[in-house]
Amino acid sequence: MSADGGRSGHTITAAVIGCGEVSGVHIDALVANPDISVVAVCDADPSRLGIAAQRLSCPAYDDYLHLLDAERPDVVHICTPHHLHADMAIACLERGVNVLLEKPMSSTVVGAQRVIEAADCSTAQLGVCFQNRYNPTSRVLREVLDDGRFGAVRGARASVTWSRDAAYYLAKPWRGKWASAGGGVLINQAVHTLDLLQWFLGDVTEVRGTASTLLLGTVIEVEDTASMALTHQGGRRSLFYASNCHVENSPVTIEILTESATLLLETDLVACHPDGRREVLAEQPVVAGEKAYWGTSHALLIDDFYRQVGTGRPFWIDAREAAKSLKILTAVYHQSQLPGREHLAPSR
Repeated sequence: MSADGGRSGHTITAAVIGCGEVSGVHIDALVANPDISVVAVCDADPSRLGIAAQRLSCPAYDDYLHLLDAERPDVVHICTPHHLHADMAIACLERGVNVLLEKPMSSTVVGAQRVIEAADCSTAQLGVCFQNRYNPTSRVLREVLDDGRFGAVRGARASVTWSRDAAYYLAKPWRGKWASAGGGVLINQAVHTLDLLQWFLGDVTEVRGTASTLLLGTVIEVEDTASMALTHQGGRRSLFYASNCHVENSPVTIEILTESATLLLETDLVACHPDGRREVLAEQPVVAGEKAYWGTSHALLIDDFYRQVGTGRPFWIDAREAAKSLKILTAVYHQSQLPGREHLAPSR
């Protein structure tokens, strides 16, 4: 593999494990990159597998271990249900195969720790898809906080109010179960915003929160609503709210209060000044369609990961970084003593 991430004529081989909905954005990015060749796909569902293999004109596998040993790809994209992430990532790392893993990195903190240990012992790189860090609004907000132009951060709040009805869970029952999803709105939908909040304000030192199932208790085991108060390094505090009980997918909101302005990231990033002025700091590209709330930045993250693989440098959103948001939401689950979760391994 060339030092410029494959851009000197060397093709990087890739495989995709899991051919469900989110795999589509991975495949789109892979197809758009002329330096990447998709050599195999894998899924337990013959229909999904056939569609992906036909699109990519590549071999199809229903056993990921067989794929790894037969094809020996440079990079594997893991787009499977949550409870499969840790074991699949570890199998790749043990074989020296680079891994790009969909969020969450595991359905439990114990599983995440196993991935961290495997990554530490491997020559391969691991990255986790927190693609919203690549949104132009997110990147500008991080730059603004780093350069201190609006003074010190006083506190923050964030919210995710989306809509997930019974049909969403019945279509793929793994989503609504503790054993396979690891949770509900926090681990599956709101984890991206929780990741951004702790990335903006710093590592979390204390978590106090509650999670409950307000509307979907006859359909799912997991929570559909949660709230928390977080203490970050340096004593800053943030509030976080998430629910799947809204009637539509409203824009995610992150509000950060500084000494001289309120920074509001909703669609665009706006600085609200005390005199009433609203200063647009960055605009977010408009995305249409059913999955618009996924954003536009998967391709940016994927291309960046391949550049890092080519240089041999660690990817910045690695196993330890991805574990931070998982530990936060797991703490809320433990504090809430949610029924049906007792069989899961404890956090550590």
